[in-house]
Amino acid sequence: MNEKTKAGYVAVIGRPNAGKSSLLNWLVGEKLALVSHKANATRKRLNIIAMHENAQIIFIDTPGIHEQERLLNQFMLEEAMKAMGDCDLILFLTPVSDKIEHYRNFLALNTKNTPHMVVLTKTDTVSQSVLFDKITEYQAFQDKFVALIPVSIKKGGSQSYLLEAISKHIPEHPYLYDPEILTTERSRDIYKELIREAIFENTSDEIPYFTDVIIEKVEELDIIDNIYATIIVDKKSQKGILIGKEGQTIKRIGLNARKLIESLSGKKVFLKLIVIVKQGWSQDKDELKKIGYIID
Repeated sequence: MNEKTKAGYVAVIGRPNAGKSSLLNWLVGEKLALVSHKANATRKRLNIIAMHENAQIIFIDTPGIHEQERLLNQFMLEEAMKAMGDCDLILFLTPVSDKIEHYRNFLALNTKNTPHMVVLTKTDTVSQSVLFDKITEYQAFQDKFVALIPVSIKKGGSQSYLLEAISKHIPEHPYLYDPEILTTERSRDIYKELIREAIFENTSDEIPYFTDVIIEKVEELDIIDNIYATIIVDKKSQKGILIGKEGQTIKRIGLNARKLIESLSGKKVFLKLIVIVKQGWSQDKDELKKIGYIID
């Protein structure tokens, strides 16, 4: 007799910098989602697939829940809200040091009352007594969530405990995707995110927030992949900062991005980056659409 299988979509929700992308990369053991210590790095939904025993869990990595004026930020908030409305289960991620107010805000946004779990992240940063106090604080809401799970990626531990808890709350269903794949995204979309990560890690202040990346061409050869990408900035001054003195910054970004892509693809990579100025791109619906951000 065939074992019954499960499959379901799980939206990973939280404020900027709650540790969503880090958690997902840890769960699947691969670097697929953009990770940065800077807030609002993730801009689009990203499907990341984890198999656990007879369950296929399709995680949806989402932008952080926040309110800002730019059209791009409006798109990011819409992406998070759509994920909440389309999933079988929500993981609400919150650093253990965060105020409970963020959870109350999430409850107000979860208008469909989709079942959710609370995952307390960054528990390695506090003492056991502080962690216990935070868990006690959440007990006032125990009729709202299906589980409350503390997690520390830095301390390691077993991913299977969290995957097992999630599996209990997704429906019986045939697998939705080939069990061998880790994401439904095209490789060029992953490359874009890895280049964006390199920009976040090698530039400061507002520069990463006014940049985006277009993958112009990917040539997949036997021993090397050639990737040609354009980095868009908002102002001429930002272009100068991104390129750096004698091109040092853009070289560092390229080297960092190439290493990230090679680690994922397992092949040598040639990466060509150019930088162009498109003033006001993050406020222009047509420009956003060209890059892949469609505003409703």
